[in-house]
Amino acid sequence: MATEHDEYMGSLKAQLAKLFEVSLKVTVPNELDVEPLVAACNGKFGDYQCNNAMGLWSKIKGKGAPFRGPPAVGEAIKNNLPSSEMIESCSVAGPGFVNVVLSKNWMAKSIQKMLIEGIDMWAPLPPVKTAVVDFSSPNIAKEMHVGHLRSTIIGDTLARMLEFSKVKVLRRNHVGDWGTQFGMLIEFLFEKFPNFEDATETAIGDLQAFYKASKQRFDADPAFKERAQQAVVRLQGGEDKYRRAWARICQISRTEFHKVYQRLGVHLEEKGESFYNPYIPGVIEALNKQGLVEESQGARVIFIEGINIPLIVVKSDGGFNYASTDLAALWYRLNEEKAEWIIYVTDVGQQQHFDMFFKAAKRAGWLPQGDSSYPKASHVGFGLVLGEDGKRFRTRNTEVVRLVDLLDEAKVRSKAALIERGKGEEWTEEEIESTAEAVSYGAVKYADLKNNRLTNYTFNFDQMLNDKGNTAVYLLYAHARICSIIRRSGKDIEELKNKGTLVLGHKDERDLGLHLLQFAEVVEEACTNLLPNVLCDYLYNLSEIFSKFYSNPECKVIGSDMETSRLLLCEATAVVMRKCFDLLGIAPIYKI
Repeated sequence: MATEHDEYMGSLKAQLAKLFEVSLKVTVPNELDVEPLVAACNGKFGDYQCNNAMGLWSKIKGKGAPFRGPPAVGEAIKNNLPSSEMIESCSVAGPGFVNVVLSKNWMAKSIQKMLIEGIDMWAPLPPVKTAVVDFSSPNIAKEMHVGHLRSTIIGDTLARMLEFSKVKVLRRNHVGDWGTQFGMLIEFLFEKFPNFEDATETAIGDLQAFYKASKQRFDADPAFKERAQQAVVRLQGGEDKYRRAWARICQISRTEFHKVYQRLGVHLEEKGESFYNPYIPGVIEALNKQGLVEESQGARVIFIEGINIPLIVVKSDGGFNYASTDLAALWYRLNEEKAEWIIYVTDVGQQQHFDMFFKAAKRAGWLPQGDSSYPKASHVGFGLVLGEDGKRFRTRNTEVVRLVDLLDEAKVRSKAALIERGKGEEWTEEEIESTAEAVSYGAVKYADLKNNRLTNYTFNFDQMLNDKGNTAVYLLYAHARICSIIRRSGKDIEELKNKGTLVLGHKDERDLGLHLLQFAEVVEEACTNLLPNVLCDYLYNLSEIFSKFYSNPECKVIGSDMETSRLLLCEATAVVMRKCFDLLGIAPIYKI
């Protein structure tokens, strides 16, 4: 029996599905495992709809069922629903659609309960305990650029949504810290800095330039090239001097990466390619014993059904590659870290690699054949960041844009806009700095996340920093306005939560209340389909529905006889907006 606490937990859709599950078992007792098909609807006929009748009719007609068509099945489903205080009324429309109108009293009580107990009670509960989110993953000795921006922002949001959903998330930065390029970098480091351990970020300067200079030397000087190739062998053989030089280069890179992560407020744990290196021989040997690894043109490969090129796991020169490392990493994540869901966030250009690599893991029996059962691996692909000319986003001299410069430019523009609005006189320097930071970094993140990640998007400062339309600036200001309404009332909102009563008497109040209660299922959908834009759409719609409520003279807040209830509705909106911001990695602002 559900306790009172369970009544108010999680998504409306899931709670209604439980009720319809009971009804379906009574309505068609001989049909096993019928999944309730419950969906939100547009409000004309109801708030939610159960759409099982037509599908069930096609299964049961001719089997002596006591129904004469889908509408009769719908009527039976409606009549067999257990009584629940969450439902005000039900009706059947068309070919058996069961429409549900939720109880206003139950909705109001549910929102008030969330205000008292906290929004965590609305967290969805996915069927996994541990997940790995592999994201950002820049290459050592190369600058982070806008491509890494997308992976970092999308990966962080997916990790945040899973963490909110009570999943233990291993945030993995799979940096490119191993491979043949380190030979030339180490040799170049020895040349430029004989006492290489004294080499600092300041001394080396621009790592990207250091990388380019070493590459030019590698291509132009055969003697240097030979030394660089020997350096790779000595590094992989574990020679101390070479390992220390490698560690120095990695550390300087990490310091650069950290500047970006600090600005974006992103936390990652590094487990780079080198970490999985010791596991590769054993993993490939195990796959070999299963008969999966074959010889092909001197290389060792795994053939994948339906794909005409094989997955190379050992190159013809005996070296390992991305596939070798990725297989070892997946083995480690499944067997050592006990992850049930492994999510890789990279550009769509790597789709085929992941498709082949996942199919190889299924052939090995590491992952189940279907995509609906766990453990599972998912590739979260994303499109390009374009400049305003519609081409890949670059600086004027065709260099990729450094991420640190991009974020700093956004902050400068945001700060200038605040000063233009006269905040320089009203606010402290600290308030201007923190607001400029929240708004600018939030704007960059939201401009990316609001798009379906598979599409390319155009990077445009003017659009993303606009305070009108579907932008972070507009949403952050909308949140700040709600906070100012509550402050202006002079009421103690914490006291009202416990002593006041929330009522959804007006249609605009009820619309807002329903949208607030749909938060849990939106997070669940965004998580399940790995689509952050679903949450952005919800947040923007929430601010629009709130505006409609607040600008309606019939819903006056301060000074009306419904002030307490409406202040609670304002606070509930602010709480849900803040949680949306939190999941998107955006810091809220409280005054404008």
